[in-house]
Amino acid sequence: MPSTYTHIILRERPVADILPDTFETKKASKDDLVPGPKQVVVRVTYVSLDPAMRGWLKDARSYLPPVQIGEVMRAGGLGVVVQVGSGSQFKEGDLVSGTVGWTEYVVLDDKKLEKITIPPGCTSLDFLNTLGATGMTAYFGLHDVGKLKAGETLVVSGAAGSVGSLVCQLGKRAGARVIGIAGSPEKCSWVETELGADKALNYKSPTFKQDFRDAVGYLDVYFDNVGGEILDLALTRLNKRARIALCGAISAYNSTAYGLRNYMTLIAQRAKIEGFLVLDYASEYPRAIKELAVGLADGSIKRKFHIVEGLENAPKALPMLYSGANDGKLIVKVSDEVDSRSSKL
Repeated sequence: MPSTYTHIILRERPVADILPDTFETKKASKDDLVPGPKQVVVRVTYVSLDPAMRGWLKDARSYLPPVQIGEVMRAGGLGVVVQVGSGSQFKEGDLVSGTVGWTEYVVLDDKKLEKITIPPGCTSLDFLNTLGATGMTAYFGLHDVGKLKAGETLVVSGAAGSVGSLVCQLGKRAGARVIGIAGSPEKCSWVETELGADKALNYKSPTFKQDFRDAVGYLDVYFDNVGGEILDLALTRLNKRARIALCGAISAYNSTAYGLRNYMTLIAQRAKIEGFLVLDYASEYPRAIKELAVGLADGSIKRKFHIVEGLENAPKALPMLYSGANDGKLIVKVSDEVDSRSSKL
Protein backbone atom coordinates (compact mmCIF):
# COMPACT_ATOMS: atom_id res chain seq x y z
CA MET A 1 0.00 0.00 0.00
CA PRO A 2 1.60 3.33 -1.05
CA SER A 3 2.36 5.76 1.75
CA THR A 4 1.78 8.78 -0.50
CA TYR A 5 -1.00 10.09 -2.71
CA THR A 6 -1.11 12.34 -5.76
CA HIS A 7 -2.61 15.78 -6.18
CA ILE A 8 -2.36 18.36 -8.94
CA ILE A 9 -1.79 22.04 -8.20
CA LEU A 10 -1.98 25.26 -10.21
CA ARG A 11 1.61 26.12 -11.14
CA GLU A 12 0.99 29.30 -13.13
CA ARG A 13 -1.94 31.20 -14.58
CA PRO A 14 -2.45 30.69 -18.31
CA VAL A 15 -2.70 33.85 -20.39
CA ALA A 16 -4.69 32.16 -23.16
CA ASP A 17 -4.80 28.40 -23.72
CA ILE A 18 -4.05 25.99 -20.89
CA LEU A 19 -0.48 24.78 -21.38
CA PRO A 20 1.48 21.70 -20.21
CA ASP A 21 3.15 23.75 -17.45
CA THR A 22 -0.10 25.33 -16.18
CA PHE A 23 -0.39 22.53 -13.61
CA GLU A 24 2.07 20.47 -11.59
CA THR A 25 1.66 16.96 -10.16
CA LYS A 26 2.81 16.49 -6.57
CA LYS A 27 2.98 13.75 -3.95
CA ALA A 28 1.90 14.10 -0.32
CA SER A 29 2.06 11.80 2.68
CA LYS A 30 -1.04 9.92 3.69
CA ASP A 31 0.00 10.62 7.29
CA ASP A 32 -1.32 14.16 6.73
CA LEU A 33 -4.84 12.84 6.08
CA VAL A 34 -6.20 13.25 9.60
CA PRO A 35 -9.89 14.20 9.95
CA GLY A 36 -10.83 16.65 12.68
CA PRO A 37 -14.24 16.91 14.38
CA LYS A 38 -17.09 16.69 11.86
CA GLN A 39 -14.63 15.96 9.06
CA VAL A 40 -13.94 12.96 6.85
CA VAL A 41 -11.20 11.63 4.60
CA VAL A 42 -12.50 10.93 1.09
CA ARG A 43 -10.90 8.70 -1.53
CA VAL A 44 -11.80 10.42 -4.78
CA THR A 45 -13.30 8.21 -7.49
CA TYR A 46 -14.25 10.66 -10.27
CA VAL A 47 -13.78 14.36 -10.96
CA SER A 48 -15.83 16.44 -13.34
CA LEU A 49 -14.23 18.66 -15.98
CA ASP A 50 -16.35 21.73 -16.73
CA PRO A 51 -15.93 24.86 -18.87
CA ALA A 52 -16.15 27.12 -15.79
CA MET A 53 -12.81 25.76 -14.60
CA ARG A 54 -10.99 28.03 -17.05
CA GLY A 55 -12.56 31.03 -15.33
CA TRP A 56 -11.38 29.81 -11.93
CA LEU A 57 -7.79 30.12 -13.17
CA LYS A 58 -8.14 33.87 -13.77
CA ASP A 59 -7.10 36.26 -11.03
CA ALA A 60 -10.30 38.24 -11.33
CA ARG A 61 -13.46 38.99 -9.38
CA SER A 62 -16.12 36.34 -9.91
CA TYR A 63 -18.71 34.27 -8.10
CA LEU A 64 -15.94 32.15 -6.55
CA PRO A 65 -12.41 33.22 -5.58
CA PRO A 66 -9.76 32.18 -8.10
CA VAL A 67 -7.69 29.07 -7.52
CA GLN A 68 -4.44 30.32 -6.03
CA ILE A 69 -0.96 29.42 -7.25
CA GLY A 70 0.10 26.28 -5.38
CA GLU A 71 -3.45 25.22 -4.53
CA VAL A 72 -5.01 21.94 -5.61
CA MET A 73 -7.07 22.54 -8.74
CA ARG A 74 -10.73 22.97 -7.86
CA ALA A 75 -13.18 20.41 -9.26
CA GLY A 76 -16.45 18.81 -8.36
CA GLY A 77 -16.36 15.08 -7.93
CA LEU A 78 -17.40 11.87 -6.25
CA GLY A 79 -15.67 9.79 -3.63
CA VAL A 80 -15.87 7.19 -0.90
CA VAL A 81 -15.49 8.04 2.79
CA VAL A 82 -12.50 6.09 4.14
CA GLN A 83 -12.08 7.66 7.59
CA VAL A 84 -14.34 9.75 9.83
CA GLY A 85 -13.59 12.28 12.55
CA SER A 86 -15.45 12.58 15.84
CA GLY A 87 -19.07 13.64 15.48
CA SER A 88 -19.16 13.18 11.70
CA GLN A 89 -22.56 12.48 10.13
CA PHE A 90 -20.92 10.08 7.66
CA LYS A 91 -19.63 6.54 7.99
CA GLU A 92 -16.88 4.64 6.22
CA GLY A 93 -18.00 3.43 2.81
CA ASP A 94 -20.47 6.26 2.18
CA LEU A 95 -20.54 7.53 -1.40
CA VAL A 96 -20.39 11.34 -1.42
CA SER A 97 -20.23 14.29 -3.81
CA GLY A 98 -18.65 17.70 -3.36
CA THR A 99 -15.83 19.97 -4.42
CA VAL A 100 -13.02 17.47 -3.98
CA GLY A 101 -10.40 18.87 -6.36
CA TRP A 102 -7.74 17.17 -8.46
CA THR A 103 -6.49 14.78 -5.80
CA GLU A 104 -6.62 11.11 -4.88
CA TYR A 105 -7.54 11.84 -1.24
CA VAL A 106 -8.88 14.88 0.58
CA VAL A 107 -9.98 15.90 4.08
CA LEU A 108 -13.27 17.83 4.03
CA ASP A 109 -15.82 19.21 6.46
CA ASP A 110 -19.10 17.32 6.60
CA LYS A 111 -20.97 20.43 5.47
CA LYS A 112 -19.05 20.47 2.17
CA LEU A 113 -20.26 17.01 1.16
CA GLU A 114 -23.54 15.38 0.22
CA LYS A 115 -24.22 11.69 0.67
CA ILE A 116 -25.41 10.17 -2.59
CA THR A 117 -28.41 7.90 -2.77
CA ILE A 118 -28.60 6.57 -6.31
CA PRO A 119 -32.19 6.53 -7.66
CA PRO A 120 -33.44 3.42 -9.51
CA GLY A 121 -32.22 3.29 -13.09
CA CYS A 122 -29.41 5.79 -12.46
CA THR A 123 -25.68 5.57 -11.73
CA SER A 124 -23.33 7.49 -9.48
CA LEU A 125 -21.90 9.27 -12.55
CA ASP A 126 -25.28 10.88 -13.12
CA PHE A 127 -24.50 13.05 -10.08
CA LEU A 128 -21.71 14.64 -12.12
CA ASN A 129 -24.08 15.18 -15.03
CA THR A 130 -27.88 15.06 -15.21
CA LEU A 131 -28.46 14.87 -11.45
CA GLY A 132 -25.58 17.19 -10.57
CA ALA A 133 -24.61 20.78 -11.31
CA THR A 134 -24.83 20.14 -15.06
CA GLY A 135 -28.44 19.02 -14.89
CA MET A 136 -29.43 21.70 -12.41
CA THR A 137 -27.93 24.34 -14.70
CA ALA A 138 -29.97 23.10 -17.64
CA TYR A 139 -33.17 22.71 -15.63
CA PHE A 140 -33.26 26.05 -13.83
CA GLY A 141 -31.66 28.00 -16.64
CA LEU A 142 -34.34 26.87 -19.05
CA HIS A 143 -37.37 26.93 -16.78
CA ASP A 144 -36.63 29.77 -14.34
CA VAL A 145 -34.56 32.12 -16.49
CA GLY A 146 -35.75 31.15 -19.98
CA LYS A 147 -39.35 30.60 -18.83
CA LEU A 148 -39.93 28.40 -21.87
CA LYS A 149 -43.55 27.75 -22.85
CA ALA A 150 -45.15 25.16 -25.12
CA GLY A 151 -45.21 26.20 -28.77
CA GLU A 152 -42.24 28.55 -28.50
CA THR A 153 -38.97 28.32 -30.42
CA LEU A 154 -35.91 27.42 -28.35
CA VAL A 155 -32.37 27.72 -29.73
CA VAL A 156 -29.51 26.06 -27.82
CA SER A 157 -25.82 26.68 -28.46
CA GLY A 158 -23.37 24.01 -27.38
CA ALA A 159 -26.23 21.58 -27.98
CA ALA A 160 -24.03 18.47 -27.95
CA GLY A 161 -22.41 19.43 -24.64
CA SER A 162 -23.48 18.15 -21.25
CA VAL A 163 -25.69 21.16 -20.41
CA GLY A 164 -26.90 21.89 -23.92
CA SER A 165 -27.90 18.31 -24.66
CA LEU A 166 -30.16 18.25 -21.63
CA VAL A 167 -31.62 21.66 -22.45
CA CYS A 168 -32.62 20.35 -25.88
CA GLN A 169 -34.40 17.39 -24.31
CA LEU A 170 -36.14 19.48 -21.67
CA GLY A 171 -37.24 21.86 -24.38
CA LYS A 172 -38.92 19.07 -26.32
CA ARG A 173 -40.54 17.77 -23.13
CA ALA A 174 -41.95 21.27 -22.60
CA GLY A 175 -43.54 21.26 -26.07
CA ALA A 176 -41.19 23.70 -27.77
CA ARG A 177 -39.67 23.70 -31.25
CA VAL A 178 -35.97 23.07 -30.57
CA ILE A 179 -32.99 24.04 -32.72
CA GLY A 180 -29.53 23.02 -31.53
CA ILE A 181 -26.12 24.30 -32.59
CA ALA A 182 -23.09 21.99 -32.56
CA GLY A 183 -19.64 21.72 -34.13
CA SER A 184 -19.63 18.68 -36.43
CA PRO A 185 -21.98 16.69 -38.67
CA GLU A 186 -21.74 13.76 -36.24
CA LYS A 187 -22.72 15.89 -33.26
CA CYS A 188 -25.56 17.48 -35.22
CA SER A 189 -26.84 14.05 -36.17
CA TRP A 190 -26.80 12.96 -32.51
CA VAL A 191 -28.66 16.10 -31.44
CA GLU A 192 -31.41 15.37 -33.97
CA THR A 193 -31.70 11.59 -33.86
CA GLU A 194 -30.99 10.88 -30.18
CA LEU A 195 -32.02 14.08 -28.41
CA GLY A 196 -35.02 14.77 -30.62
CA ALA A 197 -34.21 18.33 -31.69
CA ASP A 198 -36.21 19.54 -34.67
CA LYS A 199 -33.04 20.78 -36.35
CA ALA A 200 -29.32 20.89 -35.56
CA LEU A 201 -26.98 23.37 -37.24
CA ASN A 202 -23.22 23.04 -37.68
CA TYR A 203 -21.66 26.39 -36.75
CA LYS A 204 -18.50 25.44 -38.69
CA SER A 205 -20.46 25.25 -41.96
CA PRO A 206 -19.66 28.09 -44.42
CA THR A 207 -23.41 28.67 -44.78
CA PHE A 208 -24.13 28.67 -41.03
CA LYS A 209 -25.44 32.23 -40.74
CA GLN A 210 -27.94 31.75 -43.53
CA ASP A 211 -28.81 28.27 -42.25
CA PHE A 212 -29.49 29.84 -38.86
CA ARG A 213 -31.83 32.47 -40.28
CA ASP A 214 -33.68 29.94 -42.42
CA ALA A 215 -34.12 27.35 -39.66
CA VAL A 216 -34.85 29.64 -36.75
CA GLY A 217 -36.92 32.40 -38.24
CA TYR A 218 -37.35 34.22 -34.94
CA LEU A 219 -36.73 32.75 -31.50
CA ASP A 220 -38.40 33.03 -28.11
CA VAL A 221 -35.68 31.55 -25.91
CA TYR A 222 -31.95 31.35 -26.57
CA PHE A 223 -29.98 29.21 -24.12
CA ASP A 224 -26.41 30.39 -24.60
CA ASN A 225 -23.36 28.33 -23.72
CA VAL A 226 -20.84 29.87 -26.11
CA GLY A 227 -21.23 33.67 -26.36
CA GLY A 228 -19.34 35.49 -29.10
CA GLU A 229 -20.49 35.76 -32.69
CA ILE A 230 -23.26 33.17 -32.33
CA LEU A 231 -24.84 35.15 -29.48
CA ASP A 232 -24.57 38.27 -31.62
CA LEU A 233 -26.31 36.45 -34.47
CA ALA A 234 -29.07 35.24 -32.14
CA LEU A 235 -29.67 38.84 -31.06
CA THR A 236 -30.79 39.63 -34.63
CA ARG A 237 -33.51 36.95 -34.53
CA LEU A 238 -35.50 37.78 -31.41
CA ASN A 239 -39.27 37.64 -31.14
CA LYS A 240 -41.01 40.22 -28.99
CA ARG A 241 -40.23 39.58 -25.30
CA ALA A 242 -37.66 36.89 -26.10
CA ARG A 243 -35.47 35.65 -23.26
CA ILE A 244 -31.76 34.87 -23.43
CA ALA A 245 -30.43 32.66 -20.64
CA LEU A 246 -26.73 33.45 -20.40
CA CYS A 247 -25.15 30.25 -19.09
CA GLY A 248 -21.60 30.45 -20.43
CA ALA A 249 -19.29 31.87 -23.07
CA ILE A 250 -16.92 29.06 -23.91
CA SER A 251 -15.79 30.78 -27.11
CA ALA A 252 -14.16 33.52 -25.01
CA TYR A 253 -12.67 31.58 -22.10
CA ASN A 254 -9.21 31.38 -23.68
CA SER A 255 -9.27 34.74 -25.47
CA THR A 256 -10.51 38.30 -25.37
CA ALA A 257 -14.29 38.47 -25.25
CA TYR A 258 -16.11 39.32 -28.47
CA GLY A 259 -17.89 42.69 -28.32
CA LEU A 260 -21.62 42.42 -29.03
CA ARG A 261 -22.96 44.66 -31.79
CA ASN A 262 -26.62 43.73 -32.03
CA TYR A 263 -27.75 44.33 -28.45
CA MET A 264 -30.07 47.19 -29.51
CA THR A 265 -32.51 44.50 -30.66
CA LEU A 266 -33.18 43.88 -26.96
CA ILE A 267 -34.77 47.33 -26.83
CA ALA A 268 -36.75 47.06 -30.04
CA GLN A 269 -38.15 43.63 -29.13
CA ARG A 270 -38.55 44.37 -25.38
CA ALA A 271 -36.40 41.30 -24.83
CA LYS A 272 -34.28 40.20 -21.90
CA ILE A 273 -30.77 38.80 -21.46
CA GLU A 274 -30.03 37.37 -18.03
CA GLY A 275 -27.03 35.66 -16.51
CA PHE A 276 -27.52 33.07 -13.79
CA LEU A 277 -25.62 30.79 -11.43
CA VAL A 278 -26.89 27.35 -10.58
CA LEU A 279 -25.66 27.77 -7.00
CA ASP A 280 -28.55 30.18 -6.41
CA TYR A 281 -31.03 27.32 -6.81
CA ALA A 282 -29.45 24.90 -4.32
CA SER A 283 -32.54 24.78 -2.10
CA GLU A 284 -34.62 23.66 -5.11
CA TYR A 285 -32.32 20.88 -6.35
CA PRO A 286 -34.33 18.01 -4.80
CA ARG A 287 -37.43 18.58 -6.93
CA ALA A 288 -35.37 18.87 -10.11
CA ILE A 289 -33.38 15.73 -9.26
CA LYS A 290 -36.59 13.82 -8.64
CA GLU A 291 -38.03 14.81 -12.02
CA LEU A 292 -34.84 14.19 -13.97
CA ALA A 293 -34.21 10.82 -12.29
CA VAL A 294 -37.56 9.59 -13.60
CA GLY A 295 -36.51 10.53 -17.13
CA LEU A 296 -33.19 8.73 -16.78
CA ALA A 297 -34.85 5.62 -15.40
CA ASP A 298 -37.45 5.32 -18.17
CA GLY A 299 -34.90 6.16 -20.88
CA SER A 300 -36.62 9.33 -22.06
CA ILE A 301 -33.63 11.46 -21.02
CA LYS A 302 -30.41 10.53 -22.81
CA ARG A 303 -26.87 11.18 -21.61
CA LYS A 304 -23.37 10.38 -22.82
CA PHE A 305 -20.07 10.27 -20.93
CA HIS A 306 -16.50 10.75 -22.09
CA ILE A 307 -14.31 9.18 -19.39
CA VAL A 308 -10.57 9.78 -19.19
CA GLU A 309 -8.64 7.26 -17.09
CA GLY A 310 -6.20 8.50 -14.45
CA LEU A 311 -5.89 11.69 -12.41
CA GLU A 312 -2.53 12.39 -14.06
CA ASN A 313 -4.39 12.94 -17.34
CA ALA A 314 -6.70 15.66 -16.03
CA PRO A 315 -4.46 18.56 -17.21
CA LYS A 316 -4.38 17.13 -20.75
CA ALA A 317 -8.11 16.41 -20.77
CA LEU A 318 -9.36 19.82 -19.60
CA PRO A 319 -8.48 21.67 -22.85
CA MET A 320 -10.68 19.21 -24.76
CA LEU A 321 -13.68 21.20 -23.54
CA TYR A 322 -12.55 24.35 -25.34
CA SER A 323 -11.75 22.67 -28.66
CA GLY A 324 -14.86 20.47 -28.71
CA ALA A 325 -12.75 17.30 -28.72
CA ASN A 326 -14.83 15.58 -26.03
CA ASP A 327 -17.76 13.39 -26.97
CA GLY A 328 -20.10 13.57 -23.99
CA LYS A 329 -19.84 14.76 -20.41
CA LEU A 330 -16.09 14.92 -19.67
CA ILE A 331 -15.05 13.07 -16.51
CA VAL A 332 -11.74 11.81 -15.13
CA LYS A 333 -11.72 8.46 -13.35
CA VAL A 334 -9.40 8.61 -10.35
CA SER A 335 -10.11 5.26 -8.67
CA ASP A 336 -12.67 2.46 -8.50
CA GLU A 337 -15.78 3.05 -6.41
CA VAL A 338 -15.68 -0.43 -4.91
CA ASP A 339 -12.39 -2.26 -4.38
CA SER A 340 -10.34 -3.74 -1.59
CA ARG A 341 -9.38 -0.27 -0.42
CA SER A 342 -12.88 1.22 -0.37
CA SER A 343 -12.93 1.88 3.35
CA LYS A 344 -9.21 1.96 4.00
CA LEU A 345 -6.41 4.48 3.68
